[in-house]
Amino acid sequence: MTAPRPAQASAPAPAPGPRTTAKIFGYPLNAWYVAAWDHEVTSRGILARRVCDRPLALYRTGDGRIAALADACWHRLAPLSKGRLVGDEEIQCPYHGMRYNAAGRCTHMPAQQTLNPSATVPAYPAVERYRYVWVWLGDPDLADPATIPDMHQMSSPEWAGDGRTIDAGCNYQLIIDNLMDLTHEEFVHSSSIGQEELSEASFETIHDERTVTVTRWMRDIDPPPFWLKNMRDKFPGFSGKVDRWQIIHFEAPSTICIDVGVAKAGTGAPEGDRSQGVNGYVMNTMTPETDRTSHYFWAFMRNYRLDSQLITTQLREGVHGVFGEDEEMLIAQQEAIDANPGHEFYSLNIDMGGMWARRILERMMAAEGRA
Repeated sequence: MTAPRPAQASAPAPAPGPRTTAKIFGYPLNAWYVAAWDHEVTSRGILARRVCDRPLALYRTGDGRIAALADACWHRLAPLSKGRLVGDEEIQCPYHGMRYNAAGRCTHMPAQQTLNPSATVPAYPAVERYRYVWVWLGDPDLADPATIPDMHQMSSPEWAGDGRTIDAGCNYQLIIDNLMDLTHEEFVHSSSIGQEELSEASFETIHDERTVTVTRWMRDIDPPPFWLKNMRDKFPGFSGKVDRWQIIHFEAPSTICIDVGVAKAGTGAPEGDRSQGVNGYVMNTMTPETDRTSHYFWAFMRNYRLDSQLITTQLREGVHGVFGEDEEMLIAQQEAIDANPGHEFYSLNIDMGGMWARRILERMMAAEGRA
């Protein structure tokens, strides 16, 4: 393993060993989080979604813009998501009929001749990008869409794929830990993508102020069942050894894109020629719902056989089965954490990527005065 080489050294490397990092802490608010898939938010109804423990009411205006309002009426805190849409951009409270526009300002009060100027509900910046709806719950003056994590494979014509949402019964940081260390595949996913070489292979971890990248290559190995099928989808009848790679890229606060694949052994994949292989991206972005629950949005994108809906569906369902095994383990882990509130996590070398991700989140929280 290569020790971290910070692009901007501002803190000593977290050392593996006992009691290195607290198990659970909060979430930065000056950040973009995915609230929904783009197709979930429509102009025909209101989507209720809790993000960072804040209930939101999401809908589209008549011209297709995303509106994200606090899901509580100014008058008596009735959930606006239980109301209805009126006209091109107004949402009507289901309790007493007050209406609000997409900016959160009240436009109508029943039995009132004048509108109370304080009658507003919080409205949050929302951006539609990479097939997702992103929201910003912190200081709106800092909400720069240019800082949305890069997930361009989701909408690029050079990639095809699909995904799902997991309503995960665990803290979002446990999912980050899970994805930053893929050696667990050997044990949790032994029938699909796991193999002994995962634990045996060396890896490199690098980081900067907002990202962490963990790179692992496994050369001249047997392909596990999942990757053997994918090789045969592209190269019918394939058999033999492969070179396998996993390049895990974390971008704060909670997006992880994993460059994965295999190629016929010895054909130059480690040097950059992946033409004799299959390449996919596991796209993951996790949104805290509460301290103990998360919205886990994921997709598997590929750059071969782009026109095959059959392969898209097979890959989505195959990855869904793999992630189901992760979900079961993460829920059990969260339950154990709740049952052992005084226990500190112990860390190994394989936890290096996740430890750096937590360090970045700690700095973001400290910058908001919420360390």
